[in-house]
Order: sequence, then structure tokens, then C-alpha cells
Amino acid sequence: MHRRKRLLCCLLLSAAAGVAVEAAVGDDYRTRTVVSASRDLSIGTVLTEADVALTTLPEQAVPGDTFDRPLQVIGQQLAAPLSQGAPVPATALVGDGLLTGTTAGTVAVPLRPSDPATVQLLAPGQLVDVILSTGNGYDVAADSTVLARSVAVLWTAPIGGGSTWPGADDDGGLVVVAAQADDAAALAGSSSSGDVHLVLTSAP
Repeated sequence: MHRRKRLLCCLLLSAAAGVAVEAAVGDDYRTRTVVSASRDLSIGTVLTEADVALTTLPEQAVPGDTFDRPLQVIGQQLAAPLSQGAPVPATALVGDGLLTGTTAGTVAVPLRPSDPATVQLLAPGQLVDVILSTGNGYDVAADSTVLARSVAVLWTAPIGGGSTWPGADDDGGLVVVAAQADDAAALAGSSSSGDVHLVLTSAP
């Protein structure tokens, strides 16, 4: 009998605690409706209406750079994979959002390495030194110049190519890096000045 009474008391206390928590959280439990992935999406996906949905999440769980209307992201390309149900942040889309958190003056610079196969060895977040080689060693003396050191890879062209980076006619073999403004001018014109090579490096 005493055991049953203790069990009943425990159940009543648990129920009371649940009611108390619900009452305490109730009105303060803020939510936000955001655009999220309706299925698992791979890097390089160009978002369609079927790829996204509106999801209501706790406000504290929502990143600050998300969207509240599907039309804001439809037609844009993913620069990172997303799991089903995950909000779509600006930092996961190809474009200016990739520069989020970088130092003031940082710009996104597209590069086209002389060996397109290099692109398949790179991934966003890796650091590379950008080296420009000129001359052929015969009638023109060969020379190599380091244009920038330890710049971060922001984006690489997906396998199969296609025009997906804004303003690029052909993305085949394209790599986009984050560079300071004083390096950007030299990097931007590097492909027309010689052969561009990207060398993986570690953080300085």
C-alpha cells in the first residue's frame, strides 16, 4: 500500500513539474519561420521550389543570416551541403555570403589554374598559395612569383562544369578565393599573364 502511495505521489509531482515548466516557458517560447532544406541537398545544387520548405523553429536555434521566403533562395547554388530540415543560411550559397566573417576589405576573386585537375583536389576552407609562372625557359626566361599567400578557398567548380558562379561564362576549372584588396588586382589578372598554380599550405 505504501509503495503504491509513493508511486502515486511521484506521478503527481512529475505532472505538476511538467505543468510548471510549460507555464514558465509558454509565452516566452519564441519561434521563427525560415526557409529550410526539404531533403538532403548536395554541394552544387541549384535550388528549386521542391528543394526548400518553410519550417518553424525555436528562435534561438535559427542563424541570423537565414531567409523567410523561398523566392529569396530559389535559383541560387549551394556552396555547402545541407541536411533535410536544416535552415538555408546565406553562408551556404554561392555569392557574397561566402565572405561572412572575413576581415574588412576581403573580396572574392575567381582564379583559373593552368591545370584544371587541381580544382578536384581543393575544398572550401583550405588555404593555398597562388603562384604565377611566366616565360617558357627558351626565348623568354622562366620566372615564378608568389601573388598571395595562405588565401582561403571559398568555392570550387562542381565536377561536370556549367555556369554557376555569378558573372562567369564557363565555370570549368574555376576556383574562388578570399583575398585582401591589395592582392585582388594581381590575382584578378593573373590568368592572362601566365600560368596560375595553387599550392596547398597550412595556416600561418
